[in-house]
Amino acid sequence: MADPMEQFEVKPVVEIAPVNVPGLGLVDLSITNSTVAMFVAATIVVLFFAIVTASPKVVPGRLQVVGEGMFSFIDDLATGIIGSQGRAFFPFVFTLFIFILAMNMLGMFTVFTATAQLAVALTFALMTFLLVIVVGFAMHGLGFLKLFAPSGVPWYMLLFVVPIEVISFFLRPVTLSLRLFGNMLGGHVAMKVFAGFIVSLGAVASAGGVAYLAYVAAILAFGGVLALTALEFLVAFLQAFVFAVLTCVYLNDAVHAGDH
Repeated sequence: MADPMEQFEVKPVVEIAPVNVPGLGLVDLSITNSTVAMFVAATIVVLFFAIVTASPKVVPGRLQVVGEGMFSFIDDLATGIIGSQGRAFFPFVFTLFIFILAMNMLGMFTVFTATAQLAVALTFALMTFLLVIVVGFAMHGLGFLKLFAPSGVPWYMLLFVVPIEVISFFLRPVTLSLRLFGNMLGGHVAMKVFAGFIVSLGAVASAGGVAYLAYVAAILAFGGVLALTALEFLVAFLQAFVFAVLTCVYLNDAVHAGDH
């Protein structure tokens, strides 16, 4: 059976000589399969919206309906969670959602899923985390620190509440990235394992005789692959959606820190 983790191995596609960066040492700038997957996903997104917006119609066609639906979906999400100020963050949230969704879906049709790499998921999470900090201090100054001291809590309880709030705040990029990374990794591993069962059981059944019963197990494994594939398509969308939702929730904390 093939190693189910092999599909996540980052391999160079175009090797480029390392560059010496002061303070960082040698940095490998080779183009990897992860880089290619992200570039392809970004290209698909750009081409899709270029086609949709090239000749918009009063009575939209299928592609325009999909494009406008996603646009409206994230706009409603941002304004629904953050409020009227949420529209200012729409470009960021929408870009995150559509890019993650494109990478997740691309991974269903190719051998590499960029979002199943912790480094990729953590980068998106850190971008969100840093934006929350910048927005919080830009809008409230030191008043942003009220986020760690909820109003209405007795002073003696703050001794326990504040450390918990601080720890949970700095754990946000960790949990945000692990959620996306773990779900995409686990689903693809499960599909690979069940697919491997089909091949292995088919090889056993080829021996003939009683071994033909292995075909029954192979059929069941095939059904498992179909079910997991359908589930993974749903997970691919849900993980992009959850990432967008939590991004809006965290930005809402920054925008309304004084109301925490």
